[in-house]
Amino acid sequence: MTPLFQKNRPDRAPGVKSLVFIPLFGGLLLLTAGTDKPAKTEDIRPVRVLVVAPSGAKNQVELAGEVQPSYESRLGFRVGGKVIVRRVDVGTVVKRGQLLMQLDASDFQLAQAQAKASISAAESTLSLAQAELNRYRELRQKNFVSQALLDAKEAADKAELANHEQATVGLKVQANQSSYTSLLADADGVITGIDAEVGQVVSPGMPVVRIARTGEKEVWVSIPEDQVARLKRISDVTVRTWANPELVLEGRLRELSPIADPATRTFTAKIALPKAGSEIQLGMTATVSFANEAAPGIRLPMTALFNHKENTAVWVVERGVVKLVVVDVAGAVGNEIVIASGLAPGQTVVTAGVNLLREGQKVTVLGDTVAGPSQGQTQ
Repeated sequence: MTPLFQKNRPDRAPGVKSLVFIPLFGGLLLLTAGTDKPAKTEDIRPVRVLVVAPSGAKNQVELAGEVQPSYESRLGFRVGGKVIVRRVDVGTVVKRGQLLMQLDASDFQLAQAQAKASISAAESTLSLAQAELNRYRELRQKNFVSQALLDAKEAADKAELANHEQATVGLKVQANQSSYTSLLADADGVITGIDAEVGQVVSPGMPVVRIARTGEKEVWVSIPEDQVARLKRISDVTVRTWANPELVLEGRLRELSPIADPATRTFTAKIALPKAGSEIQLGMTATVSFANEAAPGIRLPMTALFNHKENTAVWVVERGVVKLVVVDVAGAVGNEIVIASGLAPGQTVVTAGVNLLREGQKVTVLGDTVAGPSQGQTQ
């Protein structure tokens, strides 16, 4: 048998042995290099966080509105007729008793003159009836006339007296009708609308002038339906105008509409301004602030909470590492959750991506750390 390897073979040239082993050694080096694994990178997740604020801070909701008169009257004539005089325009400041419009009073003046003539006739017949009654009383005392005839004269006197009273009342009615042809301002205010012009024939009670009383003002705001129940219980209401934001006025919720606006689905609230001065003009833009003490506890958005072994928990970031903290929930306020215990003011809580984290995982904060809802404004 021929051996597998021969130490010295005369039929091989020197150097053949090295040619056999050099390729094998190169292949081993390639296999060894292919089995090396790449270095493992550390898993650091980006998160959004929020620094919880101390409990007891004020919640504040600001709504934009417009200054309106508390009372606006739609004035009209109490009689019908043709408008012959208009003394005011939109924006005119008027005083109580000032003439606004006037109707043609010719027919009413004629009726008043007729009523005066009726009184004169009634006075004449009444005087005649009273003279006859006195004469028949004297004749009755002398028994020259019967009692029945005297009773008839007394009845006639009473009838003429009633006619005189009727004519007197008719004159007063016609005098009132004539005065109704002049439309007067019933209070100090500003003209906000004109609904009739000179030459137009109007009917009794038809609104022709709108006047806003300047004595009392208020701000109208629209409250979203999810804020109505909370804001109607707030008594700390302040008002600022865009023209003078440094002036802070005390406000009071005077009226809240029970029906939502069909277009905006908001509820109209009227905020009275009992101490508003002449610097507050109708039509100004105003900002109404509703403020109250926050509910006890720390408030977090719903996205910060998750379930952990039948408990409610949050992730707290400490030195770039998250730590699981079990909390107790006291309730909900709008879209926020009130935390009764488990957290302290100043801690940093993860608010997004909580279900992708694990205990002790390193994180990096996205953007700036923001204050908690209890500390800032809630709108």
